[in-house]
Amino acid sequence: MAPIAQAVTVSLNDLKNGTVSLEALEEAFGPDSLGILVVKDVPAEFAELRHRLLSYSSYLGNLPKSELDRLENEKAKYLTGWSLGKETLKNGQVDNLKGSYYANCAFYVDPSLSCAKPTEEFNPDNFPEYLSPNLWPQESTLPGFKPTFEDLCRLIIDVAVLVARACDRFAEKQIAGYPAGYLEGVVKTSTTTKARLLHYFPEEATATDASKESNKEEEGDEDDWCATHLDHGCLTGLTSAMFVDEAATPPVVNPSVNGSLPPLGELPTSPDPKAGLYIKSRTGQTVQVKIPRDCIAFQTGEALERITGGKFKAVPHFVRGARAEMSAGRIARNTLAVFTQPNLGDEVDMEQHITFGEFARGIVAKNTVS
Repeated sequence: MAPIAQAVTVSLNDLKNGTVSLEALEEAFGPDSLGILVVKDVPAEFAELRHRLLSYSSYLGNLPKSELDRLENEKAKYLTGWSLGKETLKNGQVDNLKGSYYANCAFYVDPSLSCAKPTEEFNPDNFPEYLSPNLWPQESTLPGFKPTFEDLCRLIIDVAVLVARACDRFAEKQIAGYPAGYLEGVVKTSTTTKARLLHYFPEEATATDASKESNKEEEGDEDDWCATHLDHGCLTGLTSAMFVDEAATPPVVNPSVNGSLPPLGELPTSPDPKAGLYIKSRTGQTVQVKIPRDCIAFQTGEALERITGGKFKAVPHFVRGARAEMSAGRIARNTLAVFTQPNLGDEVDMEQHITFGEFARGIVAKNTVS
């Protein structure tokens, strides 16, 4: 079993006051780091918003297929709206283990925007992945979903801005010619940031589960729900996962409900202690990282590595599934990732003058089913 690693943890107040040490930032994001920083003492409303939105993840994943089909956007390679079975994992496998709901977070900059602002080079016709408007579930289908989604994303981006400000302090001292306040400006003004609400469907137990589990342990092949990868943005804000027994608390929408849907019961811990987020460290060791429920974690992405000239490193990570034989019931795992990303025209490689739009287009092309 992989060891549990302790991520660097800082207080939101220290981020606000600019008192996070440069040593702590290097320990969190530098070349020898795990590439993750946990922020505690976040606003009080975070806990309720997290519980409500992650409950919506189960409600969404259990909607009728006709409703989910309406939320698909094939032209945008499913990077807005709902997707299931559209992403490739290792060995070319199609990922049918999790459903995703993507939304553009341009509303953080301007509530009237539903996607990134086009540029001279990128427009809705040649880059619909980032320039297609959001596809929200109808209010009558999932009442309260959109405002809950937007409120939690705004809160997470607010904290990401402060993490970016701390990263700028580090970069300005370590990198010759680094533009003052660059990363904070990128995170605060980007219309390209995306959020991904994830619903990992309950596993169905079979007679061969025990032998499969043994084989996976021997082969070290555990990244089954989300193959090892790097995020391609700057800072990825993460909530802790919510585990729901969908047999005990069925996520069925009551049509008579007015306002927000009731939050589902959350299991106190994962029924499978091996389930969760794993990071491949710089030494090649695989470690498990646990995010406390009342905290927000931030992982480093490839754009940040490029912007900082490698001073901060992107983190290879994967998610391991909760085994059906480890628990009774039908256990789903829900979580939210907010990918703070530069605007399409912002440079992520200042030497080669590569924009984020150019960089992202290549990443998207290799990550989706052709």
